[in-house]
Amino acid sequence: MKTPLEVLRIYAPHDYTLTGVLNSRRAQRGEAPMILDESGQGLTWNEGAKAIDALARSLAARGVLPGDRVAIVARNGREHVFLLFALARLGAIMVPINPEFGVPELRYALGHAQVSGVVLDEAVRSAVDQALQESGVEAWRVLVDGLGAHGLPSLQQWQDNAPSIDLPASPSADAPCLMIFTSGTTGYPKGVLHSQRSILLVGEANLGRMRLQPEDRILIVLPFFHVNALCYSLCGMIAAGCALIVTPRFSASRFWSIVVDTGATVVNFIEAMGNILKSRDRSEFRKDHRIRVAYGIRQSSYKAFQEEFGIANLLSGFGMSEVPGVTCNPYGEPGKPGSMGVLAQHPDPAQPWAQCRVVDDKGDDVEADVVGELWVRTPVCMLGYFNDPEQTSAAFQDGWFRTGDMVRRDADGWFFYVSRAKDIIRRRGENIAGAELDRVVGEHPAVYEAAAIAVPSELGEDDILVAAVLNPGTSLDAQGVAQWCRERLAAHKVPRYVVFVDSIPHTATHKIAKSLMRQDTTLRERATDLQRG
Repeated sequence: MKTPLEVLRIYAPHDYTLTGVLNSRRAQRGEAPMILDESGQGLTWNEGAKAIDALARSLAARGVLPGDRVAIVARNGREHVFLLFALARLGAIMVPINPEFGVPELRYALGHAQVSGVVLDEAVRSAVDQALQESGVEAWRVLVDGLGAHGLPSLQQWQDNAPSIDLPASPSADAPCLMIFTSGTTGYPKGVLHSQRSILLVGEANLGRMRLQPEDRILIVLPFFHVNALCYSLCGMIAAGCALIVTPRFSASRFWSIVVDTGATVVNFIEAMGNILKSRDRSEFRKDHRIRVAYGIRQSSYKAFQEEFGIANLLSGFGMSEVPGVTCNPYGEPGKPGSMGVLAQHPDPAQPWAQCRVVDDKGDDVEADVVGELWVRTPVCMLGYFNDPEQTSAAFQDGWFRTGDMVRRDADGWFFYVSRAKDIIRRRGENIAGAELDRVVGEHPAVYEAAAIAVPSELGEDDILVAAVLNPGTSLDAQGVAQWCRERLAAHKVPRYVVFVDSIPHTATHKIAKSLMRQDTTLRERATDLQRG
């Protein structure tokens, strides 16, 4: 296995534009696979570069200019990859949007980004049309694929009929190329802008932490409107010059068959996916898989993935849409249970990477093992929130990005997540992390998922409400939840209210949407008040 720096040095230096890196990788990997589907069929780097050039010329002919925003509202497909490269060639910005959005969410996203065009699945056409009309945004539309039903052309038709025109000069590496909407856990999503240089550096760093090789095949199961799939997997593939396997969406029942059929060697998850696979019938598992490293597996799934699924290298870390790839546990080394790792590094020691501080309410650094807010300074920080200078300014202090996440760092430099700053419950003069209660209650054998929120107390400050979803075929009452907590937590952390629900609301990236839970006044009305017996 080549070292990360050796892999980078296989390729000619480039200018940190997407066009530059494409030419660099194509020169060495021209006939190697670039992008594959679930069957393992796809395009080489030479074929992919040709498709990207044709799409760029078609976009230019339709008036796409530097700085323009073009949305893609579709399930995962190679079109996301080609569109990112083609728009970047023109200095324009790709805006990937969740295809599960309803009309109000689409209206906000398309309107806020003020898009000039939309690439879309036929299935979302009606919703997109209504959202554009209601937002007052005028934008051309083109289908991801198909025969151009109902008068709309397809992206493939555009590529097949690309005009023979000269493209403008390539933009700067520091030009914005990507807008990712945040999860919206605390309100309206914000449009995070990243430059071409930024996302390519993130890809190089991910090459390092995953030890990506030119022969690897990275399986995409996370959505392309998420920073993980775009900046870690896709840009990691670009950095390594390896192949990307694109699936429309995560399928737990077909996961192991897809892995084997495509020869996948690397995959990125979110915690929920790991838990789902861990709980599936083992008849679906294929021991002849080639996965050697998986990112995003949390401690609760380690044993299943290492001992049962035979994946030796399990990584986990911390990053945000605004500041990707901040920490990670080192490849091939034992981590610390529950940790989000140590400071990540770039393969080239000459390339500076993330710095972190853990600070108190006054912005002063705290000592080891003291909980504080995580502040980050990194060369791959976002350019800002699109069209939102007030929020952009509020996110920084003296050049440090304020994550809003409460963490602690031990004496060895390992970071441990505690909660979102807004997920702190103030009870009896003590700060309680909602995330801690989520984890503890969620570890009960009968509980599928749990979420704790603050509710007003008659005595001032907060009381704790826990909402829980039970596993099928199990039973548990509120007293059982309280007793479970009493055996594992300090008395002031035991919830007063417990409510059993059919489901807990989530954001598009499967984070618990506690802002929606706090707005649901019926939760406390339906809950058992343990203080009243």
